[in-house]
Order: sequence, then C-alpha cells, then structure tokens
Amino acid sequence: MDRAAGHRPLPERERRPAHAGGEVTAFSRAAAVLVAVGVGLAATPLPAEAVGPASGIRSATNEQCTADTKVTQTPPALETLQSDAAWALTRGAGVTVAVVDSGIAANPHLDAVVVPGVNLVPDGTDGSGRTDQYGHGTVIAGQIAAQTIAGSGVQGLAPAAKILPIRVYAGVSDQVREAGFGPSTARMAEGIRAAADRGAQIINVSMSTTEKNGALADAVAYAAERGSLVVASAGNRDSDAAVEIDENDGPRYPAGFSGAIGVAATGTEGTVTQASIHGTHVRLAAPGQQIASTWPLGGDCVVAANEPATSYAAAYVSAAAALVASAHPDETPAQWAYRLEATAVRAQPDARSNTSGWGVVQPYDAIVLVPGSGLRGPQSPFATGTPTATPTATPGAVAVVIGPGPDAETILTATGIGLAGLVALGGIGVLAVYVSRRREETSPRRQPPPGRGLYGREAGE
Repeated sequence: MDRAAGHRPLPERERRPAHAGGEVTAFSRAAAVLVAVGVGLAATPLPAEAVGPASGIRSATNEQCTADTKVTQTPPALETLQSDAAWALTRGAGVTVAVVDSGIAANPHLDAVVVPGVNLVPDGTDGSGRTDQYGHGTVIAGQIAAQTIAGSGVQGLAPAAKILPIRVYAGVSDQVREAGFGPSTARMAEGIRAAADRGAQIINVSMSTTEKNGALADAVAYAAERGSLVVASAGNRDSDAAVEIDENDGPRYPAGFSGAIGVAATGTEGTVTQASIHGTHVRLAAPGQQIASTWPLGGDCVVAANEPATSYAAAYVSAAAALVASAHPDETPAQWAYRLEATAVRAQPDARSNTSGWGVVQPYDAIVLVPGSGLRGPQSPFATGTPTATPTATPGAVAVVIGPGPDAETILTATGIGLAGLVALGGIGVLAVYVSRRREETSPRRQPPPGRGLYGREAGE
C-alpha cells in the first residue's frame, strides 16, 4: 500500500541469502524426482561447479552475478513442470505475459521476446519499462520466456511467449521509498489495468499486500473483463523487503481477489514450506527455491538460495498459464485457471488446502485436459450439458414395402458385392492388427511426461 497510508505492497523475496562460503548449487534436468509423500515434486541439486565463472552465486542481491555469469545446467523446475511434454504441443506462441514489477533490463536471453511496455514510476528513466535497477522483474521475465544462449542452461517455461514490462516500482530501499518510487498499491492497480489495456492475456504480479484494497480489486476485475488472467504471489512469511512485516497467515492481495490465482512456493523437497504465507487466497503452488534465471547486468543468476519465494513460484504459474492460453486461445481466463487447478498434483482430489491450494501446477496435464462432469476438484466454468446434434436437412417421407420391391434384383446384386468386399476387408484388418502388434513389440513406448498426473497419481498409472 501507499506509504502515506502506512501500508505498502512488497515484492516477494527471500529474507536470508546464503552467506560467503555457502555455495549455491545449480541444477540438472535429469535430477527431478517425485516426492513419495506430500503434494509436491522435488529436485536434487548438483554441485555449484555448474555455475561459472563465479562459484558462489547466492541471491539476487549478490554482486557476484555479472554479465559474464552463466548457469550451465538447465533448471530442474522445467522438468518438474513437464516442459518437454508441454513444448511438444505449444511453447506459448501468440500469448503476451505482462510482468508488473521493477522493470526488465536488457539481457541476451530476453531481448528478442520483450516488447515495449510502460514505466509508471516517475523517476526519469525510460518510458518503455526497460530499466530495472532492482533486478526482481528481470528474474521473473527470465523464468517465463528466457531464450537459450550459448554457454547457459537458463530457459523460460514459455519461451515463445512475449513479455510486456510494466514498471511499478524502482526498488525497496528507504531512500527509494522516501522519494516515492517504492512499491505502491495505487501503481500496482494502475499497472494491472495498463497490462490489460495492452492486450496481455496473462498478468504476473509478484507482489502482495494485506490490505483488501478496492482499487486493486477493481483492477483485477477490469483485467478479467478484458480477457486477462492475473497470477499473483501468495506472500512470504519473512521478507527483508518488508517495512511492515506481517508473518501471520491470512489472505494477501491481489492474490485473494476473484479473477486472480494466488501462488505458494515449493522448496527443493517439492512441498510448500512455512516460508510461504498460508490462507484462503492460495490456489496453486510451484517451484520457488534455487531459481536460475536472467540478471539485469546481462548474465545469469541463482535466486532464493536458502528458502522458497512466492515471487518466483508465481512466475512459473504465469508461464504455465501462457502455455495453456496458447493451446486454448478461445477459452476464458477462468477456464485457463480451471485447467491449471483441476490437474495440479495434490494428495486429496476433492480438497483444496490453505498451504498449497489445489496443488503443484502441471502444464501438460492442464493443456490436454478434457473438461467434463466427472472431474473432481474445483468448480468447473465449462458448460456441463451434453450438446445434441442438429439435423442438417429435412428427411423425406419413408415408404414401407412388403415383399420384393421394384429394386429387388439390384439390391441382391449389390448385397453379393458387399459381402465379397467385407470378406476382403476382414483379411486386410487381420493383417493390419498383426503389423500393429509387431510394431508395438519392436518400437519403444512413448514415455509419459514427468509428474504424477491428475489427482496426484503416477503418470501413466
């Protein structure tokens, strides 16, 4: 909220970065494994040698992340989030994701996908939102749509999506706040509206506030009316960016408003920890710890080293939503959200929890979901009625003939030809079945995507 009101929204970041001597690990795509108990998917990190040239990358505040820093291994979140299976169907083409944040700096991973945005901070920087003096927005953008470049494993979950920067704050230091350039509820609401007006189908807001602000609620509703889905962080229990630190569980906004998806963060064990705020506003969870992404100086960086942060979890859900929106462009934001929630990994199919919502997001499952009345979980916005066929022409009168009719001879001839044809087709069918079975015996089976499928079951079960 605004400083004058005594409350301010804050970007969700980890409070305690790793200290010198505690190296942050990088990742291997093959290291993702399922958690036997719980509702999450875990990833086993690799040694820090995969990060170079600096071996002690710690957090987004660490000066060791430079233009030359490269994370050489692919983040495990991409496998946890079924990236390969989803990319076989869509990579997010045709979708724009707005990043309502601290701006997006130049970076070779991002320069081809970032479109001109808007800067709502009156600090004299460029008006397109391509300034990021804090780093947060650039990291978020990289998680969503970073392109692969030589020497780096960093890649976004929706690499064919476009990124629209909406800069709503410059930083969180006391000096920046006193100058009026810190996080503001008014600018957050204005940013959501600006993103919707510019046609963003997905709007990422990795910020939160405890105040149920009317202007912010109106902005989320405005976005939904214009075909935009707002994805917002659920809030972190302990944040060094907070002026007012409220560690109590309870709703955070805009995550808690109708039309928005509130996102909690899973740690390296694959489950939501106490680092995330719990409450009725939580609808999904996603990976939020040891996130490898883009950095304002032009290189890579690893953030949220020690604790999961909901900012980064929200970014992955925004990317997942972009994949769903790309695959189903004629559906509504509420229907995209339903796909994501109905297919999320959770222990109890019918139960949403205040910790992880409907579970850990699974983009591939969300894309291929066929909505129907038999699905368990959240209430469906899809029509439940069964459509009936509409006749395409008026049928003619029916004549009933008793005994041989005028065409009896023709019918008998045609029947003989038809029976001969059926015998031939039967032989062909037997041959086809034989060939098909031989192919199955000699060809490797297509492996199911990572994850545990609908209702938390093992994929392919």
